[in-house]
Amino acid sequence: MKVYIGSDHAGFDLKESIKNYLKEKKIEFVDLGTDSAARSVDYPDYAKKVAEETAKDPDSIGILACGTGIGMSIAANKVKGIRAALIYDEYTAEVAKKHNNANVITFGGRTMTPLEVERYLDNFLNTEFEGGRHQHRIDEINNI
Repeated sequence: MKVYIGSDHAGFDLKESIKNYLKEKKIEFVDLGTDSAARSVDYPDYAKKVAEETAKDPDSIGILACGTGIGMSIAANKVKGIRAALIYDEYTAEVAKKHNNANVITFGGRTMTPLEVERYLDNFLNTEFEGGRHQHRIDEINNI
């Protein structure tokens, strides 16, 4: 599995923390920016980059961080084939994978701590998609 990761300025510090987590877990990742919290950037630009790369690679996931994670999830979901989910606790991390087979997950750099995000990532990465009735629903989403 490869991870594509990106953030805006408000999610930059959290993105750097997530990169350290991925290194510790020996998970391959590609950082698609931004490269600093020092200047304001537009989060849709980074959501698009990560979502497009993730959509091209079905064995990958995307991770995005902005101030709340909301804007990134909205922008990423505009890319065909992306199912982006805002993760804010262990339960949403599990269900995003188990029921929705999310391929992009988003976090809030101003609303979450790095330790919280590590727990959420553990849940997401250690959960399998259930398929079955959930696959039918994903197929319906793809037809919208």
